[in-house]
Amino acid sequence: MLLVPLLALTLFVFALVDIILRPSDQVRHLPKLVWVFIVILLPLIGSILWFALGREYGPREPRQRRTVVVREATPQRVQHARTLSTEEQLAAVEKEIAYHERQERIRQLEEEVRRRKDATGDPAV
Repeated sequence: MLLVPLLALTLFVFALVDIILRPSDQVRHLPKLVWVFIVILLPLIGSILWFALGREYGPREPRQRRTVVVREATPQRVQHARTLSTEEQLAAVEKEIAYHERQERIRQLEEEVRRRKDATGDPAV
């Protein structure tokens, strides 16, 4: 007695999942959203209509295989993966600050040379 409603519910769920997961170019006659509404409003009849009319049955394209490359950890990689001490982190930050200060100083000097060149009009300066 519960078999018929259970089969109808199963068909309804499979139809909805199939509509949602199927690419739009494999849906016939109506847009996917309309098929979803039909199946929700008329669960048994809508599901049967979906599998009979709305779904495109055709040869499936073969899926492309994915290649996974596994690399072994080398001692050098393990050394870089270790956690730095606080002192090492501070030293790294100080080096980074010094680098950016040098870059800023270079930018300022280049700007000064450019201004002097524009002021004198001499391309050799």
